[in-house]
Amino acid sequence: MRIFPIFAAIFVAVALYFVIIDRERLMRFFAGDAVAEAEVETDAGQAENAEDSATIANDMGAQETEDLIKVVAVRSVARQIDSAVVLRGQTEAKRQVEVRAETASTVISEPLQKGSFVEAGQLLCELDPGTRGASLAEARARLNEWRARATEAEARVPEAEARVTEAQARLDEALVNQNAAIKLSEGGFASETRVKNADAAVAAAKAQLTAARSGVSAAKAGIQSAGANIEGVQANIAAAEKEISRLSIKAPFAGLLESDTAELGSLLQPGSLCATVIQLDPIKLVAFVPETDVHRVKVGARASGRLAAADLEVAGRVTFLSRAADMTTRTFRVEIEIPNPDLSISDGQTAEIMIEAEGANAHLLPQSALTLNSTGTLGLRTLTPDAVVEFIPAKLLRDTAQGVWLTGLPETADVIVLGQEYVTAGVKVAPTFREVTQ
Repeated sequence: MRIFPIFAAIFVAVALYFVIIDRERLMRFFAGDAVAEAEVETDAGQAENAEDSATIANDMGAQETEDLIKVVAVRSVARQIDSAVVLRGQTEAKRQVEVRAETASTVISEPLQKGSFVEAGQLLCELDPGTRGASLAEARARLNEWRARATEAEARVPEAEARVTEAQARLDEALVNQNAAIKLSEGGFASETRVKNADAAVAAAKAQLTAARSGVSAAKAGIQSAGANIEGVQANIAAAEKEISRLSIKAPFAGLLESDTAELGSLLQPGSLCATVIQLDPIKLVAFVPETDVHRVKVGARASGRLAAADLEVAGRVTFLSRAADMTTRTFRVEIEIPNPDLSISDGQTAEIMIEAEGANAHLLPQSALTLNSTGTLGLRTLTPDAVVEFIPAKLLRDTAQGVWLTGLPETADVIVLGQEYVTAGVKVAPTFREVTQ
């Protein structure tokens, strides 16, 4: 049985019904469709005219926009930040000394292992004294001998002075006798021989006085000679004692042994290494400040450091700032003292250092926004209210993971962050703004 002829017969029957029996409804139906179609055509014409006008306007705007370079910009507002001088440096021991021998001898003490903690004055290397003790004893014996000679010479002085007094008295007596003999001889009461004997007695008395005075000088010279010899012997004793003191090599300060002390039995010459001692508490952070930032660093300023290897934050204060620049790098050495009671910080670790400086208004922007102008000046390309590009020099304050802090910009600035390399100052652009994250 075929279905299609049945549907065709039903459709023809319905069509004949409306054409023959219900023609009036059919006519009203077709009349309504015509009116609706006319209204639709009228509305469509108006819409088409409006669309044409909008299309023309859009085409003109689009043509103008297509002629401009498209860039991405952000509207940045300056903020007050605690400025800091950021440096890269390393840790350095407070003190480090290579303790060396000052005399030649063999080591007679057991060695200390490197890494051991030593106190100030602790014995590091003991050397064999050899004959130094005997030399010291001999020098002390000679000192006693010369002191005895000095005492003897001092005792001779009064005796010599007494002889001078005696000789002076004899001279005076001889002069009196001579004077008497001369007067008696002039009166004819004494012979010429008596006068000659009186003259001879005076001469002998004078000679005795001179000899007595020489004895006093000799006694005093003996005292001076003994004193000189005593001083010489005392110098020898001091040298011998100093030589013996050099046999005990001690730690100059409390610290850690960076190397083993000299081995038992090894021969040390003057200048030979006994041990290396370092002091790590407190420890120093050492860096070099560029000459452009040295005026911002002050002695006593707070500073912090981050040790990359240990992931450790430390804090201290600036204790030294060099006043002379390195001739090669034109930088200035700065030192920061850090407490290290547990000795957890070692010598030579890399550190990121921040030194406190005066605050400033700055903008936080992506580092990629920085560019150079035709003269090589570092800065940013910004937009005027009319979307015209201008170049503003900027100064880098701090580099962070979120971006860079820059100064030199106005309080509010529209900064081009994408496309700044393709435009120059004075060019009008088509910017698209995005929100800046700070």
